[in-house]
Amino acid sequence: MSWPTILASEAMLKRGGSVNPSKFPDEVFDLLSIPAFDRGKVDVLEGAEIGSSKSCVEPNDVLLSKIIPHVKRCWVVPKKGVNRQIGSGEWIIFRDKRFYPPFLRHFLTSDKFHRQFMNTVAGIGGSLVRARPAFVEKIEIPLPPLKEQKRIAAILDKADAIRRKRQQAIKLADDFLRSVFLDMFGDPVSNPKGWNVVNIEAVCSEIVDCINKTAKTVNYRTSYKMIRTTNVRNMKIDLTEVRFAEKSIYDKWVSRLKPERGDIVFTREAPAGEAGIVDFDDLVFLGQRTMQFRPDRKVVASSYLLYEMMGSGIKQQMGKMSSGSTVKHLSVPECKKFKVRRPPIDLQKKFDEIRMKTLGSINDMSKSSRASIFESLSQKAFSGKLS
Repeated sequence: MSWPTILASEAMLKRGGSVNPSKFPDEVFDLLSIPAFDRGKVDVLEGAEIGSSKSCVEPNDVLLSKIIPHVKRCWVVPKKGVNRQIGSGEWIIFRDKRFYPPFLRHFLTSDKFHRQFMNTVAGIGGSLVRARPAFVEKIEIPLPPLKEQKRIAAILDKADAIRRKRQQAIKLADDFLRSVFLDMFGDPVSNPKGWNVVNIEAVCSEIVDCINKTAKTVNYRTSYKMIRTTNVRNMKIDLTEVRFAEKSIYDKWVSRLKPERGDIVFTREAPAGEAGIVDFDDLVFLGQRTMQFRPDRKVVASSYLLYEMMGSGIKQQMGKMSSGSTVKHLSVPECKKFKVRRPPIDLQKKFDEIRMKTLGSINDMSKSSRASIFESLSQKAFSGKLS
């Protein structure tokens, strides 16, 4: 089925007005900010508590975050209560009565839109990366009849609920593993169990930095993928959104050390301090501002080292090391000076077994048809093939 389309510019609000809450210090506002979205709840604040001018928003406006655009953030403004509704300046506001808001939200978070959205991005990394509205305006949005929009939204809402349950299960698993780690090894800062503390170089067979320049990538798929800082989040390496390179570039970039299963990739910037284990066989190489730690399997398990590097001990050390007034970053020599605890390897392996069993349960859920149903339905919906 082929639907008519419009340019995003036709639905984007250009002049919706703004308000400076500080001029109304005692008035209570409903603030739809980026942090509020991440918490899943509108902030209710007095004007004196809000730092700068905000956009005026209305119920059923669809808000799309332009900051850190690889993270999909899209919010439908809820019904209005007694307070004025305002939004962060980091939202692109869509307001068009031709769209059913939940349908538009689903499209703006679909892979079809997101791939084009990421091509509008500019910035040097981290929170300084933003989508550029002038380029977003050129993206086409499908405009099926309202009845069809509501039907599609209802189907995707149900599928999304299944996906969210899986995400909740992953969050519970993460919390469980952090708790197990603390129970087995104690707090990394106070080290109550008195484990031996060593330089991280003592537990790694290799530590290498990325090549200090930008790799030449291509705009089509190849077998060779670049791990950027944006791919390393929440103790995982996510290859969903990657850049590709030709074999010659890959061969050059892995000349220092080819990433293998069990290696840990660590980010030095944008932001500093994220880490994940290579648990796949894809042909990957390191992008800028990343480092690769290869654990010495005789003395340290990959799972243990990952949790140690993401723990409060390393974060405290980073706080003393990091530099840069705008973008915090760590130097390679600083990262090689990290101090880590070295408990008995048998105990580390026991934690590794617990982690692998826990992740195995989550992966089984991922492989099920129910876990992938949302992505499949979304793809069909916005290609006009959802029957």
